[in-house]
Amino acid sequence: METHHDRVGWLDFGQAALSLLPSAWHSLRATLKVYALTPDSRQSIGSILEHQAEDFPDKDCLLFEGQRWSYRDFNAWANRIAHVLKTHGVGPGDTVGLLFENCPALLACVAAVAKLGAVAGMLNPKQRGAVLSHSMRTIQPRLMVIGDGCLPALHSASPPQPDGVPRLWAGMGPVPRGLVDLPAACAGASTANPPSTGGVRAGAPCYFIFTSGTTGLPKASVMTHLRWLRSGYGMGQAAMRLRADDVFYCPLPFHHNNALTLCWSAVLTSGATLAMARKFSASGFWRDIRASGATAFVYIGELCRYLLNQPPGPHDRDHRVRVVIGNGLRPEIWDAFQQRFGIAHICEFYGSSEGNLVFINAFGLPRTAGFTPLPYAILAFDTANERPVRDAHGFMRRVEVGETGLLITGVDAGHPFDGYTDAEATEAKLLHDVFKKGDVWINSGDLVRSQGLRHIAFVDRVGDTFRGKGENVATTEVERAIGATAGVAQASVYGVAVAHADGRAGMAALVLQPGSVFDGRAMAQQLGRALPVYAVPIFVRIIKAQETTGTFKLRKVELKQQGFDPALIDEPLFVLLDRDHGYQPLTRAIHRRILAGTVRW
Repeated sequence: METHHDRVGWLDFGQAALSLLPSAWHSLRATLKVYALTPDSRQSIGSILEHQAEDFPDKDCLLFEGQRWSYRDFNAWANRIAHVLKTHGVGPGDTVGLLFENCPALLACVAAVAKLGAVAGMLNPKQRGAVLSHSMRTIQPRLMVIGDGCLPALHSASPPQPDGVPRLWAGMGPVPRGLVDLPAACAGASTANPPSTGGVRAGAPCYFIFTSGTTGLPKASVMTHLRWLRSGYGMGQAAMRLRADDVFYCPLPFHHNNALTLCWSAVLTSGATLAMARKFSASGFWRDIRASGATAFVYIGELCRYLLNQPPGPHDRDHRVRVVIGNGLRPEIWDAFQQRFGIAHICEFYGSSEGNLVFINAFGLPRTAGFTPLPYAILAFDTANERPVRDAHGFMRRVEVGETGLLITGVDAGHPFDGYTDAEATEAKLLHDVFKKGDVWINSGDLVRSQGLRHIAFVDRVGDTFRGKGENVATTEVERAIGATAGVAQASVYGVAVAHADGRAGMAALVLQPGSVFDGRAMAQQLGRALPVYAVPIFVRIIKAQETTGTFKLRKVELKQQGFDPALIDEPLFVLLDRDHGYQPLTRAIHRRILAGTVRW
């Protein structure tokens, strides 16, 4: 199906609607469930799991590295953990910090915490040092549960967690000193559903997801059972048309929303099967898809590009996948990805951890983030000054179809803003008096293009945030790490567009202290210790002085525009091609290789 200039017209819409007729009743029933939910509904992650365990006890609930758990067995496992947590004093409203890499125990712990009416704090195991310590302090856990492979992260926290917070070990092998053996404690625990599950209401928080945002340290966005349920019914069933006989493959980390909210809610509400991968592997992806019998998978844009970069083979279409869902699939690779791998339905979506609406490509149109019935607007935006345009009366204006602007979403009683744990950070996301006095809207921080018929296409992120390996990176966090290195007087970090890559790569403009010489290897080693891999800048530029605004904010617009082109910049430029050798001079020859797409990170 073709669209003209990536716009959505009535002909496109009508053709897509006709193709959906065979599954219309399935989608309609799911949509009605979405609208029937209220904050007072007695539905939750725990109640859905218990319901499916009763109706489909022997059906596969979870697949992981050759192991299988039925709905009965997985629910019993979660119940044992819930009873153990209760003996440690965990109850409604308490937070349990979960520090895990992908593994079945993580989901069993999330379900257990949900059954108690408590809140799971989904800590990122890639975080280190002060960043991880900040995240733990933010959620103020009553206790922590630690999984395999996460002890180095835990021990790196500086300052460490306050004394008095119990730590449970959910990994394999010997129990580390100072941690309680959770599997041993579970061995004698009850498998009965805890009575507390029935008292959990949909509007209650179920977990915290950390998001970097555009400034500062990570913020904890609040996810409620209501939003989780709406995702399952709306995105999983209504849009994807997921059924009980589907197998949903997920290689993404479960401390993020795409996995924990989108995938898991779609699976549990449908009574389907989740095939969890420990991590994404481009070379092993389709092998895992075939081994699990997957009929669906979740993606981010970079994942799709990595798969396309693999050598074509005779088994590219040797799979059962009929639908995929995710975000960030760039228009330039959309058709090639769909055609090469024979994907019938691409459910691209747009949403955020802290936002109150989702766009979803339920109709299977090409190169669109989809449709939403919820209130939103796209504002004319001054990209040079990074702010919405206001008219003579002080109000903002909407863009026309085909134009790009700032996406904002409406806030009212029916569409609340759950925000962050930090009230100040929550207020900073709001825009007031947008179209009239007294109205309130959420600033998404994203530039999107209006495609018509309430469809949008994602264009770019406003501000300083750049994306590395699917993670949003706050530049202030990176600037702080660079500023702590010897010889650096000042650092300005920003994102630059890179050909043949999704999102923006990190670049740092450095002012060195007098008499200092830039040591590319030492800098790479220092940043590798201080930051997650995805947050380390790819490019470094040495400048004489930083320009500031009248309010002493660093000017980055000009730096962003110049990018990393040695033909435009007469100052020293460096690039991180090999982390062992560190930053090396960025020559014109290397620049040509980057533009040609032969350099990968």
